[in-house]
Amino acid sequence: MGHHRQFIDAIDMRRAGPNSDWSAIRPMCLMLLLCTSTATWLSAQQSDTAASGAIRALEREWVEAQSHNDNRALSLILDREVVYVEYGRLVTKADYLLRIKHQDASTDEIVMEPMIVRVFGNTAIVTGSYQETQRQGGMRKFTRWRFVDTWVYKEHSWVLIAAGSTPTRD
Repeated sequence: MGHHRQFIDAIDMRRAGPNSDWSAIRPMCLMLLLCTSTATWLSAQQSDTAASGAIRALEREWVEAQSHNDNRALSLILDREVVYVEYGRLVTKADYLLRIKHQDASTDEIVMEPMIVRVFGNTAIVTGSYQETQRQGGMRKFTRWRFVDTWVYKEHSWVLIAAGSTPTRD
């Protein structure tokens, strides 16, 4: 009977051991899970903020490069397969760069207005508006535009893959 009692005691210890250990470990596991989740969420928020700032800077660089006929800078900003809608028609990257190259830099002035950047992983959508002043024959023409731009993070940088704008009637 002594052997049976030792066997039963051993089984009881195995049952009690994991359950009693689990009750002590459970709060630590939950705390670790909570900390990991919070750190992941904060990291995502910080990376979205960094991406948003980088894209805002690229939007400004785009305007600056266009106003100075800087095709080298524009070529770095625009993806090789960019889909660009300009004045209601699709324009290739090559067509856009050719137009900018031959555009009189002193005729246009673009002033960016506030924009909203929404980041979705490696993709970002920018919505906003800008005012354009065109000088032709001593006259000034003011047009306000609303735009939507799509950026993708690839090959270690953000590039513009789609853009479209339309004049507003203010």
